[in-house]
Amino acid sequence: MEEKKDYIKLEDLEVYKLARELSKMGWAIYSKMTWQTRKIIGDQFIESIDSIGANIAESYGRYHYLDRIRFLYNSRGSLLESINHWLSLMEEREIISKEEFTNVKMISDKLSLKLNNYIQSIYNSKKELK
Repeated sequence: MEEKKDYIKLEDLEVYKLARELSKMGWAIYSKMTWQTRKIIGDQFIESIDSIGANIAESYGRYHYLDRIRFLYNSRGSLLESINHWLSLMEEREIISKEEFTNVKMISDKLSLKLNNYIQSIYNSKKELK
């Protein structure tokens, strides 16, 4: 049986790889926090940052394009929550360094662009089938 050549594994998707990279960076930040800081801000941060990749993975398993896009929108929402809210608060409150903030922000900006392009490509592929 011949395998489809245009099939891309989830692990090979650039958006998923970037989301996993953010999760690693997020865990490095989270694991250095005190118990109190984890309780106040860290748990919500790590949950939202891990949710980015989880939603991309869940979207990948969906058949209908609108269902896929709904999970990708959830992923984008989690990206904004974790970076624009939690990460900036941690930098503002000096829980993380400016360098840590900048490194995570750089990957998240790249992911944001790729995620928006991925969502658009799913819309475009549906239009092409009509």
